[in-house]
Amino acid sequence: MREENGHEASLTGPCNHFFWDRAFGRPAVTYGTQRDVDPVRGPLSVAAARLGASITGGDHKGVIGMAGNGEGRPSIYPTLRYTDAKAAIKQLTEAFGFTELAVYEGEDGKVAHAELAQGNGALMLGSKGTGTAFDKAMRAGTTGVYVVVDDVDAHHRRAVEHGAEILMPPTDQDYGSRDYMARDLEGNVWSFGTYAPEIKG
Repeated sequence: MREENGHEASLTGPCNHFFWDRAFGRPAVTYGTQRDVDPVRGPLSVAAARLGASITGGDHKGVIGMAGNGEGRPSIYPTLRYTDAKAAIKQLTEAFGFTELAVYEGEDGKVAHAELAQGNGALMLGSKGTGTAFDKAMRAGTTGVYVVVDDVDAHHRRAVEHGAEILMPPTDQDYGSRDYMARDLEGNVWSFGTYAPEIKG
């Protein structure tokens, strides 16, 4: 949260002590090739409005609310950091089918914070080396993320077409799931499958 021209500008919801850092300076808020800056409330106010609309289905079809969450927002967001976050976003959207909700860049052009959606879930990512408490806490090592998809074989074909490293081809598991496994550009392991445990609450 920061002040812009005497008005409070905040990113509601997920932000943003994970990635936002004063070292990034004034952010550039991007949606694809579009940059948004509200002349009165600053760059984050427009982002907040769009993000709220996007994740509840306003701007991105196919993003639906998680069961038991009245606001239509996931309650868990896997959070990853990349040396080259822009390349990671490109691979996650093109090869793995994620939808870009928001990308916030620092004055140095690095990704300070990004949010991507897949089905009724979402993840956050940012650049390594920002010096924030979260950045320091994220020690070296790979992360594993499981994502539910309807058509594993089609999803796998898309990943292969975009050059993703496949660790395990689509395989029928003895517990009823069909899934495959891939590695992203910086070593994180992604599993995509049909197994979707029901959450009762």
